[in-house]
Amino acid sequence: MNSYQSLERKIENAKPVDFSEIIDNVIGLFKKVWLKGFLVILLVSVCAIVASILFSLIGLAPNSNVFMDGFSLEAYMQFYSSSALYSVPQNILIATLTLAFVSAFYRICKQFVSGETVLDDYFYFFKKQYFSKLLMLGIIHTAISTMAQLMFLVPIIYAFVPLAYFSIIFANNPELSEMEIVKASFKLGNKKWFISFGTMFVCGLMGALGILGCGIGILFTISIAYLPAFFIYKEVIGFDDTSEIDLIGRTDDSEH
Repeated sequence: MNSYQSLERKIENAKPVDFSEIIDNVIGLFKKVWLKGFLVILLVSVCAIVASILFSLIGLAPNSNVFMDGFSLEAYMQFYSSSALYSVPQNILIATLTLAFVSAFYRICKQFVSGETVLDDYFYFFKKQYFSKLLMLGIIHTAISTMAQLMFLVPIIYAFVPLAYFSIIFANNPELSEMEIVKASFKLGNKKWFISFGTMFVCGLMGALGILGCGIGILFTISIAYLPAFFIYKEVIGFDDTSEIDLIGRTDDSEH
């Protein structure tokens, strides 16, 4: 089980991570888990669409009428700001659900690389002991991303990397508090920002190639963009420690 102090030490003492090795590992694992990644992307997409419809029906959606009198920079800025603010409740819900599904995906990936029995439980983190923590992480994730969005391009690019580590840190260290997960994510993201951004960008481009398959093909390929964070975490922190996630999983399995 990793304590926050243990994570902090491992991140501070992390050795350089090889770009090409990460990309090779990502491609190798993606060949094995692409279908599981597709199911995660499908679940996230369905949740996002349903949430968007529901929040539009209750009036918590950006007002696109600002363009009724024609497009202008002032109208665009008004729409951009209102979109960021009006979307907060919706984004909290979507961020929470996405963190839950992606964390489950990382749990499955860990089982693959560790040679464990693979259990396709995409709703694993919807259990009561996890979901309340994920909701708080979803609120923090939305707050940070909204502030970065309001400050435009550079803060968004910077914050993208630490935010990408929320799920992998949580999936392997669910016993940590919300703030410890956030601090560990930013510590790892800052420590390995350039390698993280570079590998995520390249894998994002590879995943986007799925759009060539009649558009819908991107659902089958875009999950590859989640894998660089998985392998960077594996290189920096590793999966050697027995964590609460494994202990609870074994207890649950033995009861059935």
